[in-house]
Amino acid sequence: MPRTSPCLWFDRQAYEAAHFYVSVFPNARIKAVTHYGEGAPLPAGTVLTVSFELDGQDYLALNGGPVFHFSPAISLMVHCQDQDELDRFWHKLSEGGQTGQCGWLTDRFGLSWQIVPASLPRLMAEPARAQRVIKAVMGMTRLDIATLEEA
Repeated sequence: MPRTSPCLWFDRQAYEAAHFYVSVFPNARIKAVTHYGEGAPLPAGTVLTVSFELDGQDYLALNGGPVFHFSPAISLMVHCQDQDELDRFWHKLSEGGQTGQCGWLTDRFGLSWQIVPASLPRLMAEPARAQRVIKAVMGMTRLDIATLEEA
């Protein structure tokens, strides 16, 4: 079965963003970097793409210029095992960016993330409980697992 992988369009921050993401996630690495040649839309030698991996998931960061921008319509989810892990990802990824409601944040490069507990599907499995969990989530910025477990 074919795999899918995100291609993230940056103006000119692909290299910086990929290195930042690799520094935030364990089991992460830069796989390859390509550069624009002569006669390309950006100056020769400018980073074109950065291929990187976050815990087995491939990503491609592309420097395509200021044509397109990220929006919250697409976000990357980080499924955290406990509150310490959730807090760590929340603080690292939101540094220089903006925090939002319901565990969402926008990092300093404009990419949207959802930092959520891995237990969320279990908490949402029972319809009556799901409504209480949703209500609790709607009142939070950074999610608090203990509060969600009590809902």
